[in-house]
Amino acid sequence: MLQQILRAPALKAILIQVLAFPLMLLLVYGLARAGVAMSLPAVALVQGVLAALITWRAGLARWWCAIGLLFAPALLAASLLDLPPAVFLAAFVFLLSLYWSTFRTQVPFYPSGPKVWQAVAGLIADRPGVRLIDIGSGLGGLVLDLARRRSDGQFFGIELAPLPWLASRLRAKLAGSRARFLRGDYEALDFGRYDVVFAYLSPAAMAALWSKAEREMLPGSMLLSYEFQIAARKPDKTIAATEGGPLLYIWCF
Repeated sequence: MLQQILRAPALKAILIQVLAFPLMLLLVYGLARAGVAMSLPAVALVQGVLAALITWRAGLARWWCAIGLLFAPALLAASLLDLPPAVFLAAFVFLLSLYWSTFRTQVPFYPSGPKVWQAVAGLIADRPGVRLIDIGSGLGGLVLDLARRRSDGQFFGIELAPLPWLASRLRAKLAGSRARFLRGDYEALDFGRYDVVFAYLSPAAMAALWSKAEREMLPGSMLLSYEFQIAARKPDKTIAATEGGPLLYIWCF
């Protein structure tokens, strides 16, 4: 666990902000000596640009560059708004319940869409009584859609973040759906219990996902991954679920 935390991009992003700070001070000092005065928003922007550049050089995912760029200006803007502490607490609780342990899993909130759900439905059309699980099911769109289409199948979702999990449970209850949503880490599951495993994770999670799939998935089962490939093995099939968008990759066991 400690090693996972130390490797987490969120920790690296914080350290990058710390590294960018003295560089920003040196740059602002040099400009001041040259007679160039900078406003506080300009200083915050310089901090953000330096952090984004370091993030890019460190090889973190592109969204971390955007976070690095906007972090200092966002802090300054929040301080200027003079909002009550309860607002920041509410925002923190909301974001925590939405993203939960993204710092550890390196899997942000990635929703798929109806065209992807339709492609998955086509892949399992010839599997009567199919058991499918969406790992990192988010708001439950895929699982709910498949449960509507297929009365003979069993469709599950598992989600670690409390807010998306709660939303998917509520959606299923209101719709009277047979879809089932579990809260937890998919690493605790036995993939051998499912005919199809669907994943929309992140590049950082794919090696561990493949290692687990190789150990546990049974002959005749399928692993589906939207957008992100597995380096250890080429997919057996690839589908363009959306025109000009990410691909859906299929591995057969």
